[in-house]
Amino acid sequence: MKAAEFHQARKFADTTFGRIAYVEKGAGPVALFIHGFSVNGFAWRDILDDLAPARRCIALDLMGLGYTEIKADQDLGFDQQAVMIAAFMDRLGLSQVDLVGNDSGASISQVFAARYPSRLRSLTLTNCEVHDLWPNAMLKAAFDQFADPSIIIGMKTMLDAPAVARQAFASVYEDAERIPDEAFKMYFEAALASEDRSNNLRRFLSLGNLKVLTAIAPQLRELKVPTLIVWGEADTAFDLKSPDWLKNNIGNVRRVIMVPRAKLFFPEEHPKLMSVLLQEFWRSIA
Repeated sequence: MKAAEFHQARKFADTTFGRIAYVEKGAGPVALFIHGFSVNGFAWRDILDDLAPARRCIALDLMGLGYTEIKADQDLGFDQQAVMIAAFMDRLGLSQVDLVGNDSGASISQVFAARYPSRLRSLTLTNCEVHDLWPNAMLKAAFDQFADPSIIIGMKTMLDAPAVARQAFASVYEDAERIPDEAFKMYFEAALASEDRSNNLRRFLSLGNLKVLTAIAPQLRELKVPTLIVWGEADTAFDLKSPDWLKNNIGNVRRVIMVPRAKLFFPEEHPKLMSVLLQEFWRSIA
C-alpha cells in the first residue's frame, strides 16, 4: 500500500482519549497491529495487504504518534495506551482481536494482554521493551536526545532529506535503503506538524514505563492467550535475553522464532516473512 492510498483509507475513531487514527483492510477475524516509536500504522502497510484476504486487518496510530489527535496534556504512558486500545475496540465494536505489536507497540500489547486477556484470541510480540531488561546504552542515549527540544530541528531535516533519515535509522533497520522515501515523510510529517505534536513525540519516551512493565509480570505469568514471539537477532535497541524472559514469563507461549540479521523494525522490512509466520501461528491455534 502506497502512502497516497494509506492517507485515503485513514479513518478516525472518537474516544475519550481523542480521535484515534486507523487504517483497515480486508474481512474476517480482526487482527490489530500496534506500531512503535517513532513510526505509525504505515509501518504495517505491506502486512495489511498480505493478510487482508484472511483477516480484517487494522493498524492504528498510538497516542502521541502519527495522525491520532489528542490533547496536549494527554498521558502517553504504556498503561494509558493500553486503556486507549480497549476504548478503540469498544468504539469499533470489536470483542476480540489477534493482537500484533512491534517495538513499544509490543510493550503496550503486553500491558493490554495483562489487563484485558479476555479480549484477545492471540498475542504476537516482536522486538520490544521487556520487564526490566531495558534501557541499554543506545536507548539511554535516545532518551537523552529526545529530552532536548533541539531534536525536533534534526527530525525536520530528516523530513526534508530521506538520506539523512536513513543514516539516522540505520541502527534499527537491517537495510534502511529498502525503506521508501515516502515512509519517512509519513512518519515525520504528522509528528512535526505543530508544536503540540512535536512535544507529544518527545513525551512518548518515558522511563516511567519501566515500572509499568515490571508490575504486570504476575498477570503475564497467568496469561492463557496463545502467544508467538518473533525476535530479530541483530537488534541494537533491546536485549537478546528478552525473548527468553517472555518465553519463561508469559503463560502460554507457543513458539519463539529468532530471525537472523533482523533488527528492531524487521516486520516493515520483511513483511512476507511476518505474514507467513502469523498465518502459520493463527492456523495452529484455530
